Amino acid sequence: MAGKSDLTVPMSISAGIHIGFIIILALGISFDDKPKVMQTAAANAPALKAIVIDQQKVNDRVEQLKKQKQDVAQQEKARQAELERKALEARREREREQEKIKTLEIQRKQKEQETQKANDAAKAAQAKQVLEKERADKAEVVRKQKEQEQKAAEDAAKKAAEKRKQEEAAAKKAQEERQRAEDERKRKEDAERKRKAEADNKARQEREMAEAMAAEQDSLSKTRNKQVLSEVDKYKAMIIATIQRNLVVDESMRGKSCRVFIRLAADGFVTTSQTLDGDQVVCRAAKASINKAGRLPVSPEPAVYQQLKEINLTVSPEFN
Repeated sequence: MAGKSDLTVPMSISAGIHIGFIIILALGISFDDKPKVMQTAAANAPALKAIVIDQQKVNDRVEQLKKQKQDVAQQEKARQAELERKALEARREREREQEKIKTLEIQRKQKEQETQKANDAAKAAQAKQVLEKERADKAEVVRKQKEQEQKAAEDAAKKAAEKRKQEEAAAKKAQEERQRAEDERKRKEDAERKRKAEADNKARQEREMAEAMAAEQDSLSKTRNKQVLSEVDKYKAMIIATIQRNLVVDESMRGKSCRVFIRLAADGFVTTSQTLDGDQVVCRAAKASINKAGRLPVSPEPAVYQQLKEINLTVSPEFN
């Protein structure tokens, strides 16, 4: 407002001067009338001088104002450039903000998609867990049912096995009782047979001994002319002959023998019989023959008996 006030005064003066000239021309004032002009000019010289001085001031002021206007214009241009710069910067900032917002929106959408995927995956996992739990529950029910069935089957099998065991024990007990009864019956029969056999055997042995002695006497009497046997040899030969008569032989024993040791009581009773060496089959047969005989021939002469009460003999099976 101050600049505008300063410009008003010179402009008013200048306008007044121009208006004055216009009035003079309009009134027809002639400048050929020099005296008057000169007078007038002379009279108006201070005024004109003042006007010229004022015009210079006006021009200076105008120049000043122009310069001020140019400065204002430059300032305005600089301000406009600054505003444009700031606007450009603001626009760029807005663009960056928009780009940032766009990026954030994309990230937000990506996060939403990722969250949605995670939620979907979580839902799928939860559904899978529910399904697996249902399957596990069903499997557990089936397992428990099978366990119950298996336990029932095992209990039934156990009861059946126990019943079978009881039946087997009862059958075994009955069989044992039958076997004991049968064994007792056989024992009694065997005892009776044994007593009968022992009696028969004793009678047979006595008969055989008498026959043997008779046969030996006969044999000795027949060979007396060829060889005279001593009493020891005679009874030893009689003992061997008795063993040979009771000896059970077969073809597998042909050509084989067995050495035996015999201890006799004074009445000829065999107190000890022992196989020394030889074929096992012949040895078993010889021992059985000695046990079967029970008594063997002995001399009533004490001297002969002393030599025969412990003797070693060789038994060789004889085949007809």
